[in-house]
Amino acid sequence: MKHLTSFVAYAAWILLVAEALPDIIRIGGLFHPDDDHQEIAFRYAVEKINSDRTILPRSKLSAQIERISPQDSFLASKRVCHLLRAGVAAIFGPQSSHTASHVQSICDTMEIPHLETRWDYRLRRESCLVNLYPHPSTLSKAYVDLVAAWGWKSFTIIYETNEGLVRMQELLKAHGLSEYPITVRQLSDSGDYRPLLKQIKNSAESHIVLDCTTEKIYEVLKQAQQIGMMSDYHSYLITSLDLHTISLDEFKYGGTNITAFRLVDPENPEVAQAIHNWTLGEARLGKKIDFKTTENVTVIKAETALMYDAVHLFAKALHDLDTSQQIDIHPLSCDAQDTWPHGYSLINYMKIVEMRGLTDVIKFDHQGFRSDFVLDIVELGPQGLRKSGTWNSTSGVNFTRSYGEQQKEIVEILQNKTLIVTTILSSPYCMRKDSAEKLTGNSQFEGYAIDLIHEVSKILGFNYTIRLAPDGRYGSQNKETLEWDGMIKELLEQRADLAIADLTITFDREQVVDFTMPFMNLGISVLYRKPVKQPPNLFSFLSPLSLDVWIYMATAYLGVSVLLFILARFTPYEWPTPNPCDPHPEKLQTQFTLMNCMWFAIGSLMQQGCDFLPK
Repeated sequence: MKHLTSFVAYAAWILLVAEALPDIIRIGGLFHPDDDHQEIAFRYAVEKINSDRTILPRSKLSAQIERISPQDSFLASKRVCHLLRAGVAAIFGPQSSHTASHVQSICDTMEIPHLETRWDYRLRRESCLVNLYPHPSTLSKAYVDLVAAWGWKSFTIIYETNEGLVRMQELLKAHGLSEYPITVRQLSDSGDYRPLLKQIKNSAESHIVLDCTTEKIYEVLKQAQQIGMMSDYHSYLITSLDLHTISLDEFKYGGTNITAFRLVDPENPEVAQAIHNWTLGEARLGKKIDFKTTENVTVIKAETALMYDAVHLFAKALHDLDTSQQIDIHPLSCDAQDTWPHGYSLINYMKIVEMRGLTDVIKFDHQGFRSDFVLDIVELGPQGLRKSGTWNSTSGVNFTRSYGEQQKEIVEILQNKTLIVTTILSSPYCMRKDSAEKLTGNSQFEGYAIDLIHEVSKILGFNYTIRLAPDGRYGSQNKETLEWDGMIKELLEQRADLAIADLTITFDREQVVDFTMPFMNLGISVLYRKPVKQPPNLFSFLSPLSLDVWIYMATAYLGVSVLLFILARFTPYEWPTPNPCDPHPEKLQTQFTLMNCMWFAIGSLMQQGCDFLPK
């Protein structure tokens, strides 16, 4: 019985060894002649896995490399069939979209896993395809979140090919219908981008989203610098994930805000160690590898790092699949009907594997798209590109620079700069000095605003030149033409860097310029016009009473006088005898004539009395 048990165990072991993975697992790589970095990353990823006995301990990977032309789809198909006859377990590459579709169709037919590391505009992926490059819609969401975090209301998109519009589609949708329309312009094929950039400059647009190949970024920025579009007022969002591979030394002192996303962190120890090993390995073979170096840090492109991670993803998924089922790898023919039965299983394992590589966490969603990855936000400063924040699909943009660091950078930029300060004459904030000599420049002005900007310049270390607004106005918007005047216009047209005056902060002004904390708060007040003294006229003595009162008094005066005259006519007491000695005079006489009645009334009104009184 004991011998029978041993025989059964030995037979099971023989069967297991017979059906286990072969000692040599071949994987195919399709590369272009000018794509040395991809090939190097592919080969050294294979060597790294072979030296790590925790993954595929009983087998070794063998890199089968084929070089094809980026435009020759027929040759690419022939090379794929050649690799399948050699018995490969997966196909990696190529980077060209023209040849990748033909390779993918063959891999789908033969059920061979196809791994890509290139940007693919298609929103749906084939069943045998695994692409480690972030999905276009996810990248677009990153651009949308960053633009929203900056608060850009208007901007101009500069794109090179139609693929750029695919990358920008979410940004175009998010902006929607707005009173601040965005502009979309395409780069010309001539290589001279200055006419296009001049049109953008004349439109007074300072926010630019640039989507072009990494090789053209430097030339576009260089020509923008030549026409004056690399100033403190301009901001550029570069959609390329490889901005860190470009030398930007010519632009880092201009104060222009140049920002991009980065998938590979060159300061990551794993990335630095991998590049170091690749460089040493190529040196031993007598080959020169020219990885770009910026600020004493060797950097690689995102697609190169993704190729390295793709090989590790394949190896880990194959290792996990080998522990759950028996796998055999055999040659396939493009002319036959045979397929690899383990292809779909291996693809599904790759989509559920989670690992950490040179591009951080590698994870896929239920549709097979790269998810939960982190992008670094990098900005260009005087010290070169530096990380200013991160972005991920769940929490969005997160800026990591503190307020103190931002203030320090602003102070460094302002050192020894000359700013144009616009203002208007308004006592006591800005006035002309009274002097017998002719004054010029800043010395001709005095006032609170002049003293304030002088003290601020001493603290921050910048120089300034004061210029009066041509129209002498604070700045208001014409509701019909939507144009501004005064100091606000000087700021918007970039003829002045800042304005200092007793300028009221209003809602309309805050939409177009930024205000500092006000240096004077008046609070709620009742405003009225100061009365202007008028010269006295002829009838100024009538001012104490209104016209109505004067009319009423005159009417009453005349009425009393007439009534007194009538009563004096009727009463016999007002007709005395002219001569007391003549009791029967021929003619009687009264003192209360109409004129005397009026005189009596005016005398009584003025309290002056009269020489005759009624009886």
